[in-house]
Amino acid sequence: MGNLCSAVSGYSLYKGASFLTGQLGKPLAPENVTVYDDGRVVGGLGSRPFDGEGLPTRKTTVVERGVLKNYLLDTYSGKKLGLASTGNASRSVGENPSVGPTNFYLAPGTKTAQDIIETVKQGLYVTDLIGFGINMVTGDYSRGAAGFWIEGGELAYPVEEITIAGNLKDMFAGIEMIGSDLVFRGRIASPTVKIAEMMVAGN
Repeated sequence: MGNLCSAVSGYSLYKGASFLTGQLGKPLAPENVTVYDDGRVVGGLGSRPFDGEGLPTRKTTVVERGVLKNYLLDTYSGKKLGLASTGNASRSVGENPSVGPTNFYLAPGTKTAQDIIETVKQGLYVTDLIGFGINMVTGDYSRGAAGFWIEGGELAYPVEEITIAGNLKDMFAGIEMIGSDLVFRGRIASPTVKIAEMMVAGN
C-alpha cells in the first residue's frame, strides 16, 4: 500500500515518475480490491479536519472495485494535472506543501489470515520486508523478505535472507484474496493479501 500511495501522489504523476501516470479510469486490480484515503476516520493517526492548505479533508476512493478512480492531490499538483485538490496537502513548518496520505488503506475482506494460508498449497507467508528495490516508473519490485514457508496449507518452517521480486502492476492484478485483519499502525495499512505469483529466491 505504501508503494501504491507513492504511485498515486500528484507530484510523482506530473513529473512522470509513476507507473500509474495516465491510468485514471483503467483497471488496476480485481474487483475485490478497493482502496481509500480517509482523513475523517475517527481516531485515525492521519485524521485531521483540514489539509496543509486549509482545504477540508475527505474520504477519497483511490481504487474502486479494481479500477483506479482518483489520485492524491494538493492544489499545485492538481493544477498540473488539470484536476482538483483532494485535500491531501501536507506541510511542515517553513516548508512548501507537498502531497501526503491521511489514512490510506486497503478495504478488508472477510477471510482470516489462517483461512488464506489454508488455500496455499506451496508458497511464502511474508512477515517482514527489507530494502527499497522498487522502480516507481516501471513498477519493478525486488525486496529482501522473511517469513514462513507454506506447505499444504500450513506454515511449515521459518525462512529469512530471501528475495521476492515481480512488478507492481502484476502484483496488484494478481491479488486473489484479502484478509479481514486490517490494523492501523501508521497512516498506511493493509490486511493480509494473497498474491497469485511472485519470484522467490534464496539459499
